[in-house]
Amino acid sequence: MLISGLVAGLAAGAASCAAVQGGFLIALHPAGARVLATFLGARVGAHAVVGAVLGLVGGALPMSPAVRAAVLVVAGVVICAHAVRRLRRGPSCAARAEKGTSRAAALGAATVLTPCGVTLSVELVAVSSRSAASGAVLLGGFALGTAPVLAALGLVVRVAARFAAIAGLVAGVVTVGAGLRLGGWLPELSSSAAAAQTVMGADRVQRITVWATDRGFRPGVVAVQAGDPVEITFRTAGNRGCTRTVAIAGRDVALPETGAVTVRVPGADLRYACGMGMYVGYLEIAHEPRNGRSPPGPAAL
Repeated sequence: MLISGLVAGLAAGAASCAAVQGGFLIALHPAGARVLATFLGARVGAHAVVGAVLGLVGGALPMSPAVRAAVLVVAGVVICAHAVRRLRRGPSCAARAEKGTSRAAALGAATVLTPCGVTLSVELVAVSSRSAASGAVLLGGFALGTAPVLAALGLVVRVAARFAAIAGLVAGVVTVGAGLRLGGWLPELSSSAAAAQTVMGADRVQRITVWATDRGFRPGVVAVQAGDPVEITFRTAGNRGCTRTVAIAGRDVALPETGAVTVRVPGADLRYACGMGMYVGYLEIAHEPRNGRSPPGPAAL
């Protein structure tokens, strides 16, 4: 379990965790070696505790996508506030930063509340282990595997003061946007004219295949007819991005690195997102055929 967590953190989780959680490091700026070590240590400890809980309860209480979305929005607002504060104060508070170990510990532990897509996949493995020790070692090892990249980011942040504050503001805005997308709280921007069509089976189930890629879902919009259930088959082909975990119908679904997972949902409007809220897909309900004619055949996928 430890080796699996380390490998997942080093090979797949480092970049995505840095993208999602880097704003916490920027909020610590300027941070010395002691503050950075405290941040990383608290992060590993918090992940180990969460892993133990998930393994112990067998996954009965993971954070739902809606709760995670709200946490992302709050975290983004906090990161933006810290960034604005740094821009106003400048680098003059470097001497006091070394004393901020308690804040570093709090922010490091808080990163467990904003998991990246790869973290969610590892959490589901911890759930399936049904063992507190295995879950703790797996998630703790994962956090340890991502530590070198986050440590390097912390050093870069220390050198580039003004750039770090601006980057923190951008990271906060992106985090808020991800939370709004994950929670379905942004206005609908899709277009039915470009929607792909489902294939209706003899059992009156509408079926569509969606490819989960590292650049989003393809097709991103699917038109369905009202009243009939829908089966979405999410397929992957070596994808290591955040779309490996899909938040759909109020739950998280972990996709294999290569293969397919089928999810059955009612024939109605539905928005789904990757586990980080970065990419969104839609099912759009069509009560009547367009232009009074039968819907066109299935789009090429």
